[in-house]
Amino acid sequence: MEVTKRYKKTYVNASILKNSRVVFNIKGNSYRLIVKFNYVRQWAFIRFIGTHSDYDKINADTV
Repeated sequence: MEVTKRYKKTYVNASILKNSRVVFNIKGNSYRLIVKFNYVRQWAFIRFIGTHSDYDKINADTV
């Protein structure tokens, strides 16, 4: 099974973006966490964490 599909299966409320990024909804979608993954090295880089309204002001694909 593809890695991103495993994330979606485990974290049902997560959104899979391009560029190895995943958006996690926290506390009933009040907060958003964007993580960029390097699957080969098994690294995770936190790119953004903030409120839903803060998330609406950024580009999740490039932050």
